[in-house]
Amino acid sequence: MKGREVFPHTRMFSGTCNVLVSPLLIFCYTFFFTCRRLGVELGKSVVYQESNSETRVDVKESVRGQDIFIIQTIPRDVNTAIMELLVMAYALKTSCAKNIIGVIPYFPYSKQCKMRKRGSIVCKLLAAMLAKAGLTHIITMDLHQKEIQGFFSFPVDNLRASPFLIQYIQEEIPDYRNAIIVAKSPSAAKRAQSYAERLRLGLAVMHGEANHSESDMADGRQSPPLSRVTTGHTGLELPLMMAKEKPPITVVGDVGGRIAIIIDDIIDDVEDFVAAAEILKERGAYKIYIMATHGLLSADGPRLIEESAIDEVVVTNTVPHEVQKLQCPKIKTVDVSMILAEAIRRIHNGESMAYLFRNIAVDD
Repeated sequence: MKGREVFPHTRMFSGTCNVLVSPLLIFCYTFFFTCRRLGVELGKSVVYQESNSETRVDVKESVRGQDIFIIQTIPRDVNTAIMELLVMAYALKTSCAKNIIGVIPYFPYSKQCKMRKRGSIVCKLLAAMLAKAGLTHIITMDLHQKEIQGFFSFPVDNLRASPFLIQYIQEEIPDYRNAIIVAKSPSAAKRAQSYAERLRLGLAVMHGEANHSESDMADGRQSPPLSRVTTGHTGLELPLMMAKEKPPITVVGDVGGRIAIIIDDIIDDVEDFVAAAEILKERGAYKIYIMATHGLLSADGPRLIEESAIDEVVVTNTVPHEVQKLQCPKIKTVDVSMILAEAIRRIHNGESMAYLFRNIAVDD
């Protein structure tokens, strides 16, 4: 076999169900816990890269007529992970698998789900690619926008991490009754309000931004060029459109003498969280926690957290972050493999998924 073998998988059988795990999961314990809870082993397959960096998949057992679950978390090398998932799904499709279910706890490119000027909705493109590759179902957790489910032509189960994070608050934060839930921005207010109502705590909302960025004036108002305009055509006279300008960060709500718990779905670039923590500290909060489902913690995020006023960052293990935890002891992990394992079992057995969404608010 030419090329570099990334991770040879072990065998797993459970009736007509088979679980294959894409190789980059070796850096995360989520899939080990998931398989242990199901009482099964991993499927036998090999994913490796050729010497020219092309991805190759070799399925080492028959999958004809079986339900296949591909578990893939997304590490820092996002594009490689996506390509491995696509190639593996297509290999299983051409091997006549009955159903191919992707278990993708953190769905990549989920932040690019809206049109930005001359950009594109990359999340919709990825959804189409997964469908074309052969996936028939997806299990994910806390999509950045719930409307992303509409991009797919097949079922998507969007699980929630809020019960696990709420349990952590109740069991691991001393005197949490003296806490206040904080939304880092108005767009996160609904999610924070859902947490506050279930914990029976107060709510504060932060508004504004720490650094003012100049607006992009190259907005096409002179397009097409005046020289190309038909002679005698005066053009359209549009009303003057004022650019939005956010004020400096302000806090709506009293955080003085309280434990501030900032709620969000993704913590990637931590500069905004660090700035928010400093403002909350100035307003009298004596402890500051960050709670998020997906802890991407890119670039030098761990170092910034370690040097900031943040006391603790709590994330789930949807994304591998063992390296970041070694760099920053403030990062804590909540295991969500239990709900992933139960979702896999229920889908394979054709059972209802409603039990996994009990007491879940729409705004989670």
